[in-house]
Amino acid sequence: MKIERTYKLIYLLVVLILYNCASTRLTESWKNPNYSTYTPKKVLVIGVTPNLEARSAFEFKLKSELNAREIIALQSAVVFEASFKDSKQTEADIEKQLDVLRSKGLDAILVSVVKGVENKQSYASESSKTDYHLRRFSPYYLLYQEAYYNQNYYSSYNVFHIETSLYSLKSNSDKSLVWSGSYDIVDPKDVTKTIDKYVEVVIKSLEKEKIIPKKHNYLN
Repeated sequence: MKIERTYKLIYLLVVLILYNCASTRLTESWKNPNYSTYTPKKVLVIGVTPNLEARSAFEFKLKSELNAREIIALQSAVVFEASFKDSKQTEADIEKQLDVLRSKGLDAILVSVVKGVENKQSYASESSKTDYHLRRFSPYYLLYQEAYYNQNYYSSYNVFHIETSLYSLKSNSDKSLVWSGSYDIVDPKDVTKTIDKYVEVVIKSLEKEKIIPKKHNYLN
């Protein structure tokens, strides 16, 4: 009984640790050296997904975070005309729309695109990393032994590969990319929580690159 309780406790701790770890992680980041001191003033936020609810929630959350840092941000849903959103555009159409954005004082576009979805399999802790806290064989084997007997112990999950890029509207097309970050979102379950976490990680990346300022704490 004591061994069984120990096994359950270890398993619970591992699950809690994994659950509380960020399900969104930065995998790659690049900043254009020509924009070492660049800070956008008025940004159009675009979420590229056919899920209208997720797009609206993502754009609103990111807009709110930028507004909190004294950067004007607008959602594509309220900027793009229906004729632009509801039909495919040519490169000339897109360039024409960019001119409209510039005329409205917008100086940057922040766009997120789902570039791919990868299905993976795992078992037990659903982590490929070695848990160095389990330094004795007994608790380690107890944690994973179910995979030895149960062929259905494997679980399937999806990893979403997302790219977020910031473009300047004041530069020529060859040098307009200011920054780009690639992220993996592991097995998202709750849309709202996933969006909140993703936006949090993107904002931290932009702060780290000193593209946007950190939010002021007005309570202090």
